[in-house]
Amino acid sequence: MAREVTHEDRGPTILDDDDKGDDGLIYVCRCGLSDSQPLCDGSHRATADEEDGVVYKYEDDDADGERRAVDGIAFEDA
Repeated sequence: MAREVTHEDRGPTILDDDDKGDDGLIYVCRCGLSDSQPLCDGSHRATADEEDGVVYKYEDDDADGERRAVDGIAFEDA
């Protein structure tokens, strides 16, 4: 499975000790759905039943938004 996610940030996020969880670790989001990017907020749980080989898009890149299978991503010529 894969996800099409829209990112609007244009620079890095600096992580420090304040970003550590109760266990002393920093969890970085890889699903693209976290509301606290780049940190994980558990939104990846919504992806548990995604099928391999299918690309998904979540409405507004929100784990609670409607999930749709995407046939493909087309790029416009500049």
